[in-house]
This record gives sequence, C-alpha cells and structure tokens, in this order.
Amino acid sequence: METTVPDLPELLYLYDPLCGWCYATTPVIQQIQQAFMGRLQVSILSGGMMIGEQVGPIGEDWSAIRLAARQVEQATGVAFGEAFWQAGEEGKRVQDSEPPSRALSVFRQLAPTQQALDFAHALQLAWFQEGQNMNALATYEALAGRFGMDVAEFRRRYQDPQTAQGVRQEFAAISRMGIQGFPTILLRVGQQGYVVARGYRPYAVLAEGIEQALQQAAEEAGQE
Repeated sequence: METTVPDLPELLYLYDPLCGWCYATTPVIQQIQQAFMGRLQVSILSGGMMIGEQVGPIGEDWSAIRLAARQVEQATGVAFGEAFWQAGEEGKRVQDSEPPSRALSVFRQLAPTQQALDFAHALQLAWFQEGQNMNALATYEALAGRFGMDVAEFRRRYQDPQTAQGVRQEFAAISRMGIQGFPTILLRVGQQGYVVARGYRPYAVLAEGIEQALQQAAEEAGQE
C-alpha cells in the first residue's frame, strides 16, 4: 500500500527505533511533513544501529546510554519515562534494532506512507516512555491494533522470513551510503542528493536547511 509521488522531492529520514536522538527528532519530522505537504514526500528508513555484534543486554552499555539520554533531554526537551530508566538500571533487556525495524517495515506495507512517521514514533514511545519489550511480537501487535490494522495479517507478515530479509537489506543499503550516525536527513531531487542534517535539529533550523537544499536543487536544475 506504499505510495510515492514521483514528481516531488523526497526527504529521507534515516533513523533507528532504539536511537535516543531519533526519539527527539521524529516529532520534528512529523512537523516537517505537515508544513511541507505538497512540496515533499517524506520517507523513513531504519538504519540498523544495534545489529550483529552490537546486539546485547542494555546493561553492558547503560552508563553511556544513560548519559546520552540525559543529554537528549537537556538539549531537546523530550522526556524519557520512568519505565525506560528502570529497564536500563535492571540491565537485562536485549537491545536489537531488527524487531522494531521489522514492525515498521510491515506497517509501511499495509498503511499509507504518510502514517509511517506516526507508527515510528509510537515504537519510540513504547520503549523510551513505556519501557516495553521491543523483542516481543505482542508489543507490535498491540500497536498495530491501535492503528486499526488487521493484527493477524500484521503478525503473518512480521513472521515472514522475507520481511526480515528485506529489513536487513535496508540496513545494508544505508550502510553502503556511508551513514555514520542517526538521525541523518537527506533530500533527494531526481538523481541528486543533499545532506540536510546529521543529528538532531530543532524545527526552525531543519526547515531552513530543507528550504536551502530545495533552492540549491532548483538552481542546479536551471543550469542544466
């Protein structure tokens, strides 16, 4: 059910559902999607921050994660929930980007493109606010139901090996792009690509960056 508008420039939001700075950025991208409606097509892709050797109990990296989360709160104003802090202190929860990324992939298959950001943020709230188990299918079934999806169909696609394969290909494609961290925000106009932001940006700053990239793309197109 994914649809694209080929005539519009595409804003690529490269994120990871377990990334604290992305947790603060997704609401900004939601604002951008509304403000630039009719001018941009917004797409969200999962980068695979915690995969392979990075997968493991949160307790192994909790001191660094806790510090980073406090920095996110101070810099952006978002809040992390008590359940998240508790899960971190307990240290047993395995961090693995693939399960929530697979859930987002299924959502994109079944729902209109413009709703993907809302689901992505719901994934983030489930972890960073509610401390839910992001390795449990039941977590995603509940979210799918909240969005009015056919839960049985969602489950079937989530468990389909092809879905897992597709998500890993998505991770690999972003890796080949040379992306070093999340969030990263790119603008694609035809065959041209522009880096709009690396890391969190407040709405006004990000919107200005997008306007500048659009203007640059228009100027370059006029010179051809």
